Amino acid sequence: MRLVQVTVPAGKRDTVLSTLDDDGVDYVVTDETSGREYTAIVSFPLPTAAVEPVLDDLREAGLERDSFTVVVDAETVISQRFEKLQAEYAETQENGDRISRDELTARARDMAPSLVTFVVMTVISTVVATAGLLVDSPAVVVGSMVIAPLIGPAMATSVGTVVDDEDLFDRGLRLQVLGGVLAVAGAALFAFALRWTGIVPLNASEVFAIGEVRERLSPDVLSLAVALGAGVAGALSLSTGVSSALVGVMIAAALVPPTAVVGIGLAWGRPAAVVGSAVLVLVNFVAINLVALAVLWKQGYRPDRWFKLDEARSATVKRIAVLAVGLLVLSSFLVGVTYSTYRTATFEEDARAAVAAELAESDTTLELLSMDVEYEDFPIRRPTRVVVTVGHPLDATPPPLADSLQRRVRDTARPPPLPALPVETNGNVRVDVRYVPLDESRGS
Repeated sequence: MRLVQVTVPAGKRDTVLSTLDDDGVDYVVTDETSGREYTAIVSFPLPTAAVEPVLDDLREAGLERDSFTVVVDAETVISQRFEKLQAEYAETQENGDRISRDELTARARDMAPSLVTFVVMTVISTVVATAGLLVDSPAVVVGSMVIAPLIGPAMATSVGTVVDDEDLFDRGLRLQVLGGVLAVAGAALFAFALRWTGIVPLNASEVFAIGEVRERLSPDVLSLAVALGAGVAGALSLSTGVSSALVGVMIAAALVPPTAVVGIGLAWGRPAAVVGSAVLVLVNFVAINLVALAVLWKQGYRPDRWFKLDEARSATVKRIAVLAVGLLVLSSFLVGVTYSTYRTATFEEDARAAVAAELAESDTTLELLSMDVEYEDFPIRRPTRVVVTVGHPLDATPPPLADSLQRRVRDTARPPPLPALPVETNGNVRVDVRYVPLDESRGS
């Protein structure tokens, strides 16, 4: 529920009150005695869904846009007339439970912080995320998401588009670009400082082996679902007037950690290894903006002036088209990574079967203890080495198996072909064998 107060210009009092009567709105009129051009202040409660249509009716009746209008939350309204009005809007469900266009714009402006605050909070969240990734602490990474101010700019850009507010759109777009650059630069500088001072005395391979870092080096199509969900949740939380704090954490979860991983890759001199994380950041930015824009337009938000409607519709359609094409192109990379992951899983299964078959044919006393596959390069993982650990009787000398196992693996363990992303295994994978004597008394 909302309590609306409007100042009535001279000569418009009867028209405004008549409009409210026609809409079935209960109101209170207070005379304006400040000596300005207004003659009265009208206060009236409204269901949330009724705010926009009633204000539009008042503006059509002559209420000036520059008149003093205040919309605030109302906890409780006790009035039979209000209950009737509430039931009427509940039946029509024309606007659902979304807030008015003016409230939406005001909230979007408030969510896009000032430049200084945005810069400071973005840098702090990125530094915290970088530290959490390097110490492999999910709790610290989550903490960085809580303080990241990234939901506001994304929502401001979408709202500015649908209501044809170019200033709001430009502000949101600038903050998003600035936030991305600051996040990468802040993470790179902080990570480089940690490396240079020896606080994190690890080489690039060891850094990329950290669990929190490794899982963001090869993003798959499931990452796209996270970004799409974050965009929908952000738009709905904004348009329904509910708290956006938790949704902001979800959006930050899609943006902050992979951005920090990009900075870490730059600091350790391995930019090629973090291409997947960089693409993930772009995919998330594009997806969040795309779905937020589509959701707000679908909910019926339009400019308040009819002659701006065509401009807003044209701008919305063009921006949705551009974002959709960009998302399609970037998502093809994620699809490739996902299929590459499937290929490597297939390779491991085939390689394990080939090794087991070779051992069974060579010597029945041999036992396959373990098999590990090593990969190089991100985000497209390429198997380069298979390490097979074989157990043999304590009193027997094991036969040389490296060459035969290597031929068997290269001949049989072939992932499905994918010309666009060639990951050759046949002829490139080396097989090393480790022998472990087994005591028969252990019961193995």
